[in-house]
Amino acid sequence: MAIQKGDFIKLKYTGRFEDGRVFDTTDEELAIKEEIFNPRGLYGGDVVIVGAGHTIDGLDQDLEGKEVSYTGTVVITPEKAFGPSDPKLVETVSITKLQDRKAHPGMPVELEGRRGVVSRIIGRRVTVDFNSPLAGKTVTYEYTIEKLLETETEKIQGLLALYTGMRDLEIEIADGVAKIYIPTGLTFNQRWLMAKNRVASEIFKYAGLKEIQFIEKLAAESEVQEPADAEAESEVKAPSEAEAESEAKSEESSEPEI
Repeated sequence: MAIQKGDFIKLKYTGRFEDGRVFDTTDEELAIKEEIFNPRGLYGGDVVIVGAGHTIDGLDQDLEGKEVSYTGTVVITPEKAFGPSDPKLVETVSITKLQDRKAHPGMPVELEGRRGVVSRIIGRRVTVDFNSPLAGKTVTYEYTIEKLLETETEKIQGLLALYTGMRDLEIEIADGVAKIYIPTGLTFNQRWLMAKNRVASEIFKYAGLKEIQFIEKLAAESEVQEPADAEAESEVKAPSEAEAESEAKSEESSEPEI
């Protein structure tokens, strides 16, 4: 059966620049080899909802119409990847604004809370590019559609893993009501607090449930479980600063949906 919008699928992928460098992958061994491994990330595949903005547009659109077990490659232009480079975000500043007043091309810097990369130095003037590292890049994704999720439990657990970095959270579903048991470590996680409403909205929209109960679960014997860094996974969208930027755009366009 062909994949269509609204389907929950498990997806393995690797994203590369035009020169072949890997910037994002669900393959742990490859991440280590390419020196982009995040020890708090989840590897082995992401669960995404097709058409829900969980991936960049070019990849999301390419998934439609494919079959489970499909393996292929798609080349994605900046407009459907992480966006074009914005010349307004390239600024020239005095070198005195930089720490230690030192700079070289390619050097990462932070000015007034904004992260950028030094692109040019002329005398005591430094040009800093504040665009996302992936902006303006044509990228290639190699991907495999591993599975089409069928049960409500699989769908919700996959969605929660995408947003929290934690797999197999305890869930009970009956009569259209889902009880999701949240460990203490997640309760105080800022990322989860910001994403909770979006998770609920997507469950209502794509899993067809009528009520969700988030229940904090404590056990005397258990240790506080730290959530993994969900940003590592994902915006297929998710990688590094580019993922955060892409996710923010997705949230703005899909409220009240991460």
